[in-house]
Amino acid sequence: MTLSASRIVSFLGSVDCIRQPGAALGLILSGRTADHPGERTTLAFSGGAPADLPDVLEAATVDSLQPGSYRIASAGREWHVAAAASHLHRDIGADFYRALPPRPVPLKKRLFWRAVLALAARPWGLRLLLALRR
Repeated sequence: MTLSASRIVSFLGSVDCIRQPGAALGLILSGRTADHPGERTTLAFSGGAPADLPDVLEAATVDSLQPGSYRIASAGREWHVAAAASHLHRDIGADFYRALPPRPVPLKKRLFWRAVLALAARPWGLRLLLALRR
């Protein structure tokens, strides 16, 4: 019987392998991918890590062999992971904030906070602010 592998992710360069025995996500792979090199990608498994998996892999690929069975390949070696599920996450924060720049802070609010911080920087100003808070 031949297993049909489905590629989940192809990492570029160094991939960190984080083991969390007893946790819901027992193995986490973290690195950059060919598809999105500017974003940190994390692949977490709902299962334990293989005992002989190193702490760092180079150019690793991860394939889903069948439900609950995954293969991690790197540098001519491969490891099999039995996990209920895998969870792929990409850090899209940079793209998000490029698309939606923050709105400018209104002048009154900037002046208010500048005054509060200037008062808080002096002992007498801090006492005044604490008195006003009561």
